[in-house]
Formats: sequence, structure tokens, C-alpha cells
Amino acid sequence: MKALFALAWKSLLNRRASVLLTLLAVALSVALFLGVDKARTGAREGFGHTISGTDLIIGAPTGSVNLLLYSVFRMGNATAEISWPTYQELAARDDIAWTVPISLGDSHRGFRVMGTNHAYFEHYQYGRGQPLRFAKGVEMDDLFDAVIGADVARELGYDIGSPLVLSHGLGKADFGSGHENRPFRVVGILAPTGTPVDRTVIVSLEAITAIHVGWETGAKNPMADSITEDMIRSFNLTPKTITAVYAGLKRKGTILRTRREINTNKGEPLMAIIPGEALAELWSVTAMAERALLAVSIFVIAVGVVSILTSILTSLNERRREMSILRAVGARPGHIFGLLTLEAGLIGFLGALLGIVIVHGLILIAGPIVMQRYGISLGGTGPGMTDLLTLLAVTGASLLAGAIPAWAAFRRSLADGLSVKL
Repeated sequence: MKALFALAWKSLLNRRASVLLTLLAVALSVALFLGVDKARTGAREGFGHTISGTDLIIGAPTGSVNLLLYSVFRMGNATAEISWPTYQELAARDDIAWTVPISLGDSHRGFRVMGTNHAYFEHYQYGRGQPLRFAKGVEMDDLFDAVIGADVARELGYDIGSPLVLSHGLGKADFGSGHENRPFRVVGILAPTGTPVDRTVIVSLEAITAIHVGWETGAKNPMADSITEDMIRSFNLTPKTITAVYAGLKRKGTILRTRREINTNKGEPLMAIIPGEALAELWSVTAMAERALLAVSIFVIAVGVVSILTSILTSLNERRREMSILRAVGARPGHIFGLLTLEAGLIGFLGALLGIVIVHGLILIAGPIVMQRYGISLGGTGPGMTDLLTLLAVTGASLLAGAIPAWAAFRRSLADGLSVKL
């Protein structure tokens, strides 16, 4: 077997140009299949670890997926908001242990701004129950203090004490936003979390109200600039509305009853969702597209395996003399069969292995880019059982494909390649 393996290896090296092209075709097909699979599983892993320990997310009536996306992943915008009195009623419920109010809508150079309070740093968790930690600095204490995520600090070069100006909407430009005369100061930088928190600027709820003094109608009042900071500090800055609420329950067993009571609230219309259920709904929406992509990827792998078969069949007629000489020096038909089958298996194995290396290399490069652009960590995409099974499956399929030209060579007589055709 060792000698047969060495012979197969030398035979491949002798035809290195065509073998390399076939190997590359297999590698790219495997890389496509694994890339689709890892993007799918990695996105699910990253989304699933973005928030943990929160029993309910409460917002204005909308789709559960939409509520999850804008309140947790900062994707999209709320269709309506929750009034402050309604939030206070929620926080006072006997079955709710804690609440975290959040307010969204502004930005800073393309990064989302979130207004909240101390409860966010106390109760928000990600991953497997990990709390937020500060790499530098502390929480907001003054009205115009801000805490920034790790990506905000890295990409904008901010440090403790850096000034920043908030903007209306989600644009990257701060000019003309109307908030230039209300600058904030960075007092804290959060440690990296691998979640959208890394790309968020966090201020107090009162600060969100403060910067919109003079913008009550949706447009800047000409007299807004005449309102001094001292005057603003003397105002009642309690927010009138918030975007959503994270809530933790005193007893997990009451989650369904609490959700139903909030959803059927006779006062202001509300919608409460369980984060895990909303994520499952999101995946059910994308499941059809995922299956279609995986099916296409499997067909591409099949094309790669067929390219191995084509390569060996094409070269078989040119190797008739080689096969006959091997027979003449003592090789049995079974050896010829094994040689060609082993060649196909080696191409499949090496191509699949190269494809695995390619996809993991691309993940190392693209992972940080996806995190920076979308705040999604492609967690759980390291080498695993899927890679091993794919390697074995492609190798096995290649061996089976190689058996077809091997059987054709097996049936040829000793004199077939030694005769001269006129």
C-alpha cells in the first residue's frame, strides 16, 4: 500500500499542471460550501450571544423581529415610542425585578447613540452571562458625559476626555446637526464585547432630552442657540418618551403570563417579546434562503468532484502505455484499479483541505470587517466537526468517482497499451 501511495503521488506530480487546476476547483467548491455554512452558524452564534439574562424586551407594537433588531442590534428604527409614565408603570410591576430604559435615534459619525441610565451597566449581559466592563474610565456622571464602545474608541482615536458632538439621524457627518453647541466628553471606554455595544455611544436619558431642547417641533428653533448650558441644566430633563425597555423578572416561571398582560395592556399599546423566541423567528424567516444557499454549495462540490472524474478520464487514454508497462513489470489489475482510485482520492483530499484553509483564512480577514460594519461577531466559526465531515465526504466521493476510470483501466488487457495503432 505504501508503494502504491508513493506511485500515485509521483503520478500526480508528473501531471502537476492539470492536477493543480482540478485541485483548485475542488478547493473553491469546498470553500464556498463551508463559507456559507460558517456564515450561517457564525451569524446565529453572534446574534445569540449579543444579549443574555434579559427576560423581556418591551417596545411599541411592531414585528417581534423588528423590535429585536432595532433595540438590541441597532438595525432599523422604531415605528413608535413608549411614554415615560407607561415606562414607570412597567418598572413598578410586582413581577418585574429590574428594567433598563433605552432611547435611540441620534448618531455620532455613523455610530448609533443610545440614551440610558445606570441600570444598563448593572443588568445588561452578553455571551454566557458576561457583564459589561470598562477598559478605561467610569460611567456617566455629568449631563454631558459619554461612554463609548471599544470600536468607537479605536476607529475614531478617542480617549478619556475626547470631545464628541451628536447628530440627528444616522448620517456620518456632524456638521449642521444642531448639536455643535452641546458637546459631550468621553468619560469611559468599554472593554470589547463582540456585540453592537462596541459600536455604540452611550449617554444619559437626560442628555438626550437636553440636546433636543429647541428641537421640539422636529426642526431647530432659531432661538435654540441662545439657550445656555446653565439654563438647560435647570430644566426638567425627564424624557417624555423612550424607545424600548429591557426587563428582568423576579420569577422566570411568570414570563408567559407577564408577556401576555403587557401585550394586552388596556392603556398605551405595548409589545413584549422574549429575545430567544424572536431570534428563532428571525432564523425561520431566513431558513429558506439558507437551505437554498447550502443546496447550491453542495451542487458546486459535486461539480468539483466531477472535475476530478473528467481529469482522470481525459488523461486515461494518454496513459494507456503507462498502464500496460506497469502490468508488464508485475502490477496486477487490482493495483491499476487502486492506483487510479487513490489518485482521485488524493486530489479530493488535498482540494478539500485547501478549501478548509481558504475559508478559515477568509474568516480571519472578513470577521473584523463584518464586526466593524454590522456589529455582528462571527463566533463559533473555528475548525470543527463540519470541516472534518466535509473533508471525509469529499475524499469519499472522490474515491467513488475515481473508481469509474479505474474500472475502465482494470478491464483493459496487457497488450492494449503496447499495440501500435496505424
